[in-house]
Amino acid sequence: MNEVRPSSVLLRIEGMTCEGCVRAVREALGRVPGVQGIEVGLEGGKIGWARLRMPAPLDPASLAEAVEEAGFTLRAVIPAEAE
Repeated sequence: MNEVRPSSVLLRIEGMTCEGCVRAVREALGRVPGVQGIEVGLEGGKIGWARLRMPAPLDPASLAEAVEEAGFTLRAVIPAEAE
């Protein structure tokens, strides 16, 4: 995967169903160096989202690893300008 440029991104996350999932994802992403301003929510069904602010480029693999360690699957990383 290519680096994610600075600013903000939207993550699409599969497998989230409750507020406990939201907390788990928020905590996992909060441990990724360089991630700031985390917002996490549910979209319905088993899909969740996270919006992150980052002051410097970040490797999406580190985001995917954090999401997977929390027990979920990262399906998409969408740059803010593409939302």
